[in-house]
Amino acid sequence: MTLATGIGSWPGTSIREAIVTTRDLLLAGDGLGVPYLPEVPGRGPGADIIGRAAGLLVDLPVDLQPSGWRLVGRPGRDAARTSSLWRADLDELAEAYDGYQGPLKVQVAGPWTLGAALELTRGERVLLDPGATVDLIASLAEGIRVLLADVTRLVPGAEVILQVDEPSLPAVLAGEVPTASGYGRLRAIDRGVAVRGIREVLAAHPGATVVHCCHPYAPIPLLRECDPGALALDLTGASPTRWESIAATLDGGIGLYAGVFPTDGTGSVRAAVRAVLDGFEQAGLGAQHLTHLTVTPACGLAGLSQVQARGLHQRVVDAARELSEVDG
Repeated sequence: MTLATGIGSWPGTSIREAIVTTRDLLLAGDGLGVPYLPEVPGRGPGADIIGRAAGLLVDLPVDLQPSGWRLVGRPGRDAARTSSLWRADLDELAEAYDGYQGPLKVQVAGPWTLGAALELTRGERVLLDPGATVDLIASLAEGIRVLLADVTRLVPGAEVILQVDEPSLPAVLAGEVPTASGYGRLRAIDRGVAVRGIREVLAAHPGATVVHCCHPYAPIPLLRECDPGALALDLTGASPTRWESIAATLDGGIGLYAGVFPTDGTGSVRAAVRAVLDGFEQAGLGAQHLTHLTVTPACGLAGLSQVQARGLHQRVVDAARELSEVDG
């Protein structure tokens, strides 16, 4: 059976509305939908992808500077606001999923995306300092353990899925992350170091895991080495070569979250289904692999209107239903 879910971010400013809306859309999908805890960056600082992940760090307090989130000596008002937003998220999640049993996905920025954005106390990126990077990875992993333990306690029937978001990974690997001045670039991170960092964060969760990278040239072979349960990729306009790499992923026992709906609100069910079936044909994949497929938007939906986001989620579920019939 092919499944359906969202990637993470949702428009608006109300976490309650976002949780209830995504829950209702996905759980109305005849068992095809995988609900998730949406991110609502429209609420302001601390609700963004970097602020949320930074707020989970254990023993590494952060503060918001004009240039972005920065490690500081002790937590202040910005850290308190981020913690408050997380508490609101979990409170609303517990109420909306009272008595629920089934999969429930939670998204967190990965170590390389966080390290590329977060600043050291002196203003440079964390990635510049290998020791600080090691500490960041360990702190993030511990923070994720605490978060997911809270989710499990509040929704005891949930089969928690951890999604680690790494949109900045290609830039980190290519040495394209700018320095604080903007005039230079940070050195590229070694491939093996990148894999170990993601593995350490994934190991924080004993259950199902997903690594998401919406970059059109996401390094699929490297992501496979991280041993996730699934990869979440932007497959809008994917080339035959990319589908061949996806075939190797599926053959290796790693699932696929197929981002075949553009995040501008366009994209039809027919086009999405055709993109998957054509890609499978090009890569020599049989219909049995559709049971390891989850249909998604290419990335988050915070840039859409509420109406557009709801309509897109409905089309994602409809595409999963059509692909499940092909599988059957």
